[in-house]
Amino acid sequence: MPNAYISGTGGYVPEQIVTNDDLRDGYGIDTTHDWIVKRTGIEARRFAPEGTCSADLAVPAARKAIANAGLTEADVDMIVFATLSPKHAFPGDGVLLQEKLGLCEQGRFIPAMDLRNQCSGFLYGLAAASSMVQSGMVRHVLLVGGETHSAALDLSTRGRTVSSLFGDGAGAVIVSPTDEDRGIRGWYLGADGRFADVLCQKVWDMSKRPFFPVPEGREGPGRVEPEMMWAHMEGRQVFKNAVERMIQVLVSACWDQKIDLADIDLFCFHQANMRINQMVAQTMGIPEEKLIHNIQKYGNTTAATIPLLLAEAEESGRLVRGMKVACVAFGSGFTWGSAILDW
Repeated sequence: MPNAYISGTGGYVPEQIVTNDDLRDGYGIDTTHDWIVKRTGIEARRFAPEGTCSADLAVPAARKAIANAGLTEADVDMIVFATLSPKHAFPGDGVLLQEKLGLCEQGRFIPAMDLRNQCSGFLYGLAAASSMVQSGMVRHVLLVGGETHSAALDLSTRGRTVSSLFGDGAGAVIVSPTDEDRGIRGWYLGADGRFADVLCQKVWDMSKRPFFPVPEGREGPGRVEPEMMWAHMEGRQVFKNAVERMIQVLVSACWDQKIDLADIDLFCFHQANMRINQMVAQTMGIPEEKLIHNIQKYGNTTAATIPLLLAEAEESGRLVRGMKVACVAFGSGFTWGSAILDW
């Protein structure tokens, strides 16, 4: 059975930079730069233009990852797309990306799978992609995390606690087979559905008839109330559970791999909140120089954060062949995961 490794990385973020001051001055949100930075570490984020979906952002990220792997689009055997902001309720964005990459025109009708594990989506996708490659059924899997949060943010003072956190972007990797002693050593996933309502964006409810509520006594289109339309988050509960679960799953990974934290050269934490990551690092005694961050300039891009980090770290020379890398994430569901990689 071959090992599975990340053979190429790529990332893309939209051109528009939205600073914390822009949220106040441009969108009229009652907030300040210092208030946001103190609580989240975020200084800016990127917003995609209207008419852009997550699959659009994924195209340049995917092409970079494919090129960096020394491959062409025709070499991709499968697409795994992780997102919480797909263009439609269905179909998923995986098939949209397949068409946008020109694979259909080439007669490459490869499988496309979508994952809805929010901030943990990339690591759930890495587990799926590496397992597919190790099975021998496929060789090169294009794994993408892409988000267009800006279309679904309550950009008002009412929604500032959530809307100040998120930005748009995409990250991609190619997972390939190798006979070398390297690659994805292990992945570790978990979930706790008791907290499903603590961090959610319900929008519709398929248990209702109709699933979009229509005002009583009226005909015509349904109306989505703010509590359904916009994301809901109980911040303190999320913070507490994120710290606990990220520590737990990282310790479990190290224990299973029979390594110490000191053996890890680079820690790639999901970029949800700088204060969460700092608390995890402080509790575990992880030195600052082994951590990489980009939340300060991109905000939380959910499924895209870890692949974006990997792409930027590799491009800058911060991540090089032979390093041992730990990736850790926590998100809505609650879901969480970690992976140990020998780069």
